Amino acid sequence: MRFRRLAFLVLSLVLLICATSSRAQLGNSGSIDGVVKDPSGGVVVGAKVEIVFPVTGYQRETTTGSDGSFHFSNVPFNPYHLTVTATGFSAYSQDVDVRSTVPTGLQISLKVGTEVQSVTVEAKAEDLVEKDPSFHTDVDTSLTDRMPLESQSSSVSSLVTLATPGVVADSNGLFHGLGDHAENSFSVDGQPITDQQSKVFSNQIPLDSIQSLEAVSGGPPAEYGGKTSLVIKVTTQSGLGVTKPRGTIYSSYGSFGSVNGGFRLAFGGPKWGNFIAANGLNTSRFLDPPELHAIHDKGNEENVFDRVDYQVTGADTIHTNFQYTRSWFQTPNTIDNLNLGVLDPLTNSQLPAQDQRSQIKTFNIAPVWTRLISTTTLFTFGGFVRQDKFNYYPSGNVFADGTGLIPSGSSATLNQQRKLTNAGLRTDVSYVKGKHNIKAGATFQHTFLTENFNFGITDPAFNAVCLNTADASPFTGRTPTFQGDCTGALEPNNGTDARASVLPFVPALGCFDLTRPMLTASAQTLDGCASTQSGLFPFHGHTDVKELGLYVQDTINVGNWAFNVGLRADVYRGIIHDWQPQPRVGFAYNVKKTNSVLRVSYSRILETPFNENLILASLGASNPVVVDVVGGTNQTAPIRAGQRNQFNAGFQQAFGKYLVVDADYLWKYTHNAYDFSAFANTPIFFPIAWKSSKIDGPSVRVSMPNFHGFTALVVLAHVRARYFPPQLGGLGPTVGQNGSVFRIDHDQAFNQTTHFQYQPWKTLPWVAMNWRYDSGLVASNPLVTDFQTAIGANGGTPLDGAQQAAIGLFCGNTFATINNPITSCPLTTPQGSTLLNLAANGTNNPDHNPSRVKPRNLFDMSVGDDNLFHGDRYKWSLRLTAINLTNKTALYNFLSTFSGTHFVTPRAYTAELGFHF
Repeated sequence: MRFRRLAFLVLSLVLLICATSSRAQLGNSGSIDGVVKDPSGGVVVGAKVEIVFPVTGYQRETTTGSDGSFHFSNVPFNPYHLTVTATGFSAYSQDVDVRSTVPTGLQISLKVGTEVQSVTVEAKAEDLVEKDPSFHTDVDTSLTDRMPLESQSSSVSSLVTLATPGVVADSNGLFHGLGDHAENSFSVDGQPITDQQSKVFSNQIPLDSIQSLEAVSGGPPAEYGGKTSLVIKVTTQSGLGVTKPRGTIYSSYGSFGSVNGGFRLAFGGPKWGNFIAANGLNTSRFLDPPELHAIHDKGNEENVFDRVDYQVTGADTIHTNFQYTRSWFQTPNTIDNLNLGVLDPLTNSQLPAQDQRSQIKTFNIAPVWTRLISTTTLFTFGGFVRQDKFNYYPSGNVFADGTGLIPSGSSATLNQQRKLTNAGLRTDVSYVKGKHNIKAGATFQHTFLTENFNFGITDPAFNAVCLNTADASPFTGRTPTFQGDCTGALEPNNGTDARASVLPFVPALGCFDLTRPMLTASAQTLDGCASTQSGLFPFHGHTDVKELGLYVQDTINVGNWAFNVGLRADVYRGIIHDWQPQPRVGFAYNVKKTNSVLRVSYSRILETPFNENLILASLGASNPVVVDVVGGTNQTAPIRAGQRNQFNAGFQQAFGKYLVVDADYLWKYTHNAYDFSAFANTPIFFPIAWKSSKIDGPSVRVSMPNFHGFTALVVLAHVRARYFPPQLGGLGPTVGQNGSVFRIDHDQAFNQTTHFQYQPWKTLPWVAMNWRYDSGLVASNPLVTDFQTAIGANGGTPLDGAQQAAIGLFCGNTFATINNPITSCPLTTPQGSTLLNLAANGTNNPDHNPSRVKPRNLFDMSVGDDNLFHGDRYKWSLRLTAINLTNKTALYNFLSTFSGTHFVTPRAYTAELGFHF
């Protein structure tokens, strides 16, 4: 109650301050308003006004109305070059910096002169640099409309991965942002979204709805909290002012039987607007599979996004975003999951292939009211409700499920239903005057979590009651079910026989062993059994998480200097309670003579725990039954909040009007560092935490503005991610428990993406190409530390034939196959893997010399024509795309305790036809 009263009091105070009485914008965009006049003070009607941000190619134009006014709405925060041309007047130009939701007002006076019909805007060196203390990347539709993207179902993740330096590609729409996994947040028109957005957790906003985005990878401003390794600020498209409806209808077909279709439509009037985007996808390769060739990998997705804008008065505007997405997909099978020759332990009949699948439903509604109090002050008040409903379904025959799901490599069946509902209020006041750009605000979020998780053992050898006396092998018969009955040729499996290769019988697990469904009366001694019928282990949990964030920040511009000064306080009340004041400071200095910008920043951050499977990982981790089956640690659950100190230093340098280089170096020191652990190859993940982490490395972005139809972008990075044990909480296999520092799978020595586009004339086709290079993520599983370990020569568990074949394990000229794994290989014989860089035998070091995924070079290409028949009002477009043009076989990861095994997309073609009006 005390927490709710505090939140209500803060929001009430802000409302009272702003109860006093141009157009206003949403949280990630501003507006430019102006009046064009002649030398006598009369208004100029029909003047052409254009704004350009040359780094991204962002361009907008309009004409002045009968009162000489013009208006640009929904303008991303950036510096722009503005030009005005009118009949009988000289051309006019000036630079305009949009940095706040407070409208930017201009009074423009034209001079009589030679008539100019058009002005060619060329970037100058000073237009290419930004005096901003935070390192960030701007992405506009000029890039998104043509960049080849690998994932159709997680296209926003693909875009961020390719266009943002320091982001490492992971499978299934996941990415590692600057050395962290999933420590990323989205701000969609100012709505904070810190929960996971990959296609195995949630359904992300459709790419069709995005007008532009800004990825902040430097020191985060004080208005952003929770998960801030990468803050992705999204500005959606709007129909405000679109008096003539415009839109696109498109359809595509490609490899894996992928069919995609949808439309975009914008329409409105001077005071209202509506933008709708809808699309659907059906494919036979929805997730990145654990085998080179996708097995059991169908999926579909349907998206609807709608943004409504209405200007109630000259000072009041209402915006509302709606989204609904449904996805359904199969869990890709490994060859082991096909159950070839495996019999049902109850019926002794052939088991079918594993048939697990998932469904995710996401809806979001976010209304916002903005009130322009004065020309310098804007008030914003909004709410939001977002829900993810995840269902994971087992196979029809549960005994077909889960080869290799649990630590012994045995089988289990599982199902899950979880629901995450995030509701909240946000409000802020922006004030811009003179050298100050001040913003103060509050965000209150209430997240409701419900988790149901059930599993049962489907392998009679996993928790065998008895052993065969002759060889100490597990006895897999349905009876006996009580160790006192293990007599004659059977002996109790109590851990006393040194020959046994299985874990001792755990009575508590016997309650959930589906291979022995009927328990005898004597079996009532099994711990935790409620009846004589074995069944699924039931876990049900519900909790709610309350978060209050308060912040104030000021960007101060003094001459060549810019200072960011901010303070944030987060109060977190979930399974654990925590709070922390968080100072954020930074400065930038513009060396105008050399067109350089230098910057430094410091950020203190409270990292909030992941919400996905938080209850099970926090409370279930104290249940010995859960830990015995899933793995993990039960010593310090629940998972606590993390504390981070982050330092950034960098520079921006323009080389004439042709090139700009932006570089940043980061150091992140985190106490209680997070990650996820994968439940085998399922899309079920559990949050985990370690004592601390140290992450550092450089990130660089090189941009080439449009030069005679040619544009280019290069992003590159090196990130070291060192984690320090012990594991402090959560579920899943533990690593580094010998006390040594280890490189987590976020660590990658080098990665880069080079993208270019070329269109010599607007009437000709265009071509776009990506070159992606990744030096390879760390292979975190102890089974792949070196070659001899992988084949079991060191006395450990070897990789099976399917696993060895998947990574191309070889000894001399002999390659492992599914039916003929390599079991021995002389040390003098050439040995290794075609898809993994295994450390030399006996030299693996989890910190200084870990095994890694092999480096890979991938090439993607798109060729298109935006106006096939040279129409004016109506246009047809055609686009051909090839992903992984050279058909390179490569892995994202292999048997990773954090994310499993996944292969990179093989060569894939797509053809798209569009109609534009």
